[in-house]
Amino acid sequence: MKTILSALLLFTLANLSFAQDKVDPKLQEQNAYKAALWGMPIVSFDAMREAYQRDAKAKYNDIVYWSRPADSKLQITTPNNSTLYVYINYNLTNGPVVISVPEAKNIGLFGSMNDAWQVPLADIGPKGEDKGKGGKYLLIPPEYKGDIPVGYINVNALTMNGYAIFRVIPKSFEDKDLKKAVSLIKTVRAYPLAEAVYPPKQRYIDMAGKEFNGLVTYDSSYFTRLSRMINEENVHARDTFAMDQLKTIGIERGKNFTPDTKSEPMLTNAAKKAQQFFMTSATEMNPFFPKSHWLAPDPIGPKTGFSYMEGDKLAIESRGLVFFLACAPPKNLGAASIYVAGFKDNKDQLFMGEKNYRLHVPAKVPVNQYWSATVYDSETAGFIINSPKQTVDSFNQKLAKNADGSVDIYFGPKAPEGKMENWIYTQPGKRWFTFFRFYGPEEAIKNKSWKLPDIENVSTNLMQAEEEKP
Repeated sequence: MKTILSALLLFTLANLSFAQDKVDPKLQEQNAYKAALWGMPIVSFDAMREAYQRDAKAKYNDIVYWSRPADSKLQITTPNNSTLYVYINYNLTNGPVVISVPEAKNIGLFGSMNDAWQVPLADIGPKGEDKGKGGKYLLIPPEYKGDIPVGYINVNALTMNGYAIFRVIPKSFEDKDLKKAVSLIKTVRAYPLAEAVYPPKQRYIDMAGKEFNGLVTYDSSYFTRLSRMINEENVHARDTFAMDQLKTIGIERGKNFTPDTKSEPMLTNAAKKAQQFFMTSATEMNPFFPKSHWLAPDPIGPKTGFSYMEGDKLAIESRGLVFFLACAPPKNLGAASIYVAGFKDNKDQLFMGEKNYRLHVPAKVPVNQYWSATVYDSETAGFIINSPKQTVDSFNQKLAKNADGSVDIYFGPKAPEGKMENWIYTQPGKRWFTFFRFYGPEEAIKNKSWKLPDIENVSTNLMQAEEEKP
């Protein structure tokens, strides 16, 4: 990873007394680029919230959920379609909000509540504050002066906006188990504390099989989102320099952001430059296992309580990369799940969609729930659009297994003959990456005494097999 930029260096690049039209164009684009790195978490939040309101037609505190594993119509950062999702947006402008979660009984349940900067505030489920017994979480606005009633799990929010994402893990994806999971989802509630005595009727919106596009677009609209969020949230001390510097690209609290025709190409270039930086940096993360091509982000997030502050330095590059790749991090990272990312094969070559690859998953992976491998588009970190198959997981009873119980997973444009259940689609001409997820990771994964092998390029082998067919 490149050296972390400090907030001080980042936002003293220009004389802050300059008006926007007096800033050198090259310096202005550089400032916009760095603003894009800085704003990645909150811009991604806004894109997801917009999908919640536009695509799901949801209002704050509505329960948006998926009654079956998602397909490529769900476009958010690195979605997991080996679980069912529950998604809630809340706003605390008018006071605290209650989110009530059920007991996690016979069905896996975990997730987190996050603020607009995607800082995790609390976890739910067996590894969360409710210890799997369920409970009522009370999200309290910043600087709230009202009474706090007893009987709640208090969560002090840092922003007025925020969201919760829960993952529900059924025993299987058979209809009977999916119905049980949906029944559990429909016991989740969200409502204002002011209406706690007589809560309003809860709205549940099923988005299974429907378009939901919560991905960021890397053009001038990136800065429209950033301006909107800057105007909705209070300024933290760490962001004072950022707020001053944003004025040089036309973003200022209390003012409309109206870039002219000259500015829009510059803003688009800056957003695309930030996207390219994240794409490159993702391939340079640290190995998770020793001498491995399976990678993990810099642990600065959990080490700093997700403030990303090291002394007087704000790690905008590391923070931005995390939220280019993912959303809704848990407060207690690694307690309920561990994810590792693969961008390159065992020969240190980037994955390409037209080639064929194989991952050998040893028998008896040390997890007490399940494992999965899922493919994503390197440009967006979302599912490949119109992908017919995104994931292979250990839930699938039809997986072809080797004699020793191990499993071979195949990645490529076409499934090898007889290996459809073990295959994940990749699009020719497009770079891709994969997340391998361990749910309920055991100690052997945490201490890395167990190791996942690298993915191998087997294009030549598969081509020969095709040629040898009668």
